[in-house]
Amino acid sequence: MRLGLVGLGKMGGNMAARLRDKGHEVVGFDRDPELSDVRDVAELVASLSAPRVVWLMVPAGDATTATITELGGLLQAGDLVIEGGNSHYVHDQRHADDLAARGIGYLDVGVSGGVWGLANGYGIMVGGSAEDVSRAQPLFDALTPDAGGGFVHAGAVGAGHFVKMVHNGIEYGMMQALAEGYELMSASDLVSDVEGTLDSWREGTVVRSWLLDLLVRALREDPELRDVPAWAADSGEGRWTVQSAVDHAVPAPVITAALYARFASRQDASPAMKVISALRNQFGGHSLSGGPTEAPANE
Repeated sequence: MRLGLVGLGKMGGNMAARLRDKGHEVVGFDRDPELSDVRDVAELVASLSAPRVVWLMVPAGDATTATITELGGLLQAGDLVIEGGNSHYVHDQRHADDLAARGIGYLDVGVSGGVWGLANGYGIMVGGSAEDVSRAQPLFDALTPDAGGGFVHAGAVGAGHFVKMVHNGIEYGMMQALAEGYELMSASDLVSDVEGTLDSWREGTVVRSWLLDLLVRALREDPELRDVPAWAADSGEGRWTVQSAVDHAVPAPVITAALYARFASRQDASPAMKVISALRNQFGGHSLSGGPTEAPANE
């Protein structure tokens, strides 16, 4: 297939390379002219023959909306837009409706695999009509792992980004559990080889996973994690997962706690913990310096 790809960053650039390796022809546009094959989106559209396929890998939010609006004025009936960013699923139906008014198809696609996707393949989660999915299937087949799997047509418009949101929420919880286990073993006087323990878990255990592989890799590169800041960002999907759990009255304590742990990582001195320390001092006379050697007392 010949397609246009808007957004050639860490994900989009590697996806374009993998698609080309699999025999597809990609015309790419990025705000960085050194990465682009064309000067702008209009030239990208003009370089494609109808019916066109344009895949977006741009930041979620205003950038995605602006690009879809621009494409809506450039594409023709029968063309197809694939939105592959980490967008909030609630926006997909509006985008689909706006394009459908011009006869343009729309698929929302959650993409997982990070910087390793070029070599290993990506997880592809799609929302939209069966007809549009079938049309884009050769692209999905090229992007997913060579051994098979990694693809799902999850449902109607919005389903692709919804399941990617849940996927990332689960990822938050798994990462937090690994982090807490690492810290607990590191704090123990009994465990002398934390890295070796984690490495041993990579085979034969019920917690073996790619995330565990990556943790071991990180520790090999920096055994004490001295060059890693104790600060963790969240890119939005964790928040949306927690909000969706509230909306559907589904308990999600692990994902919620993992999200809040990231918030806590950004505080040099937690105001909430200062309040707790002050209250313990007021009612129990506990030392404001605290510390692990403070004698326990009833609260």
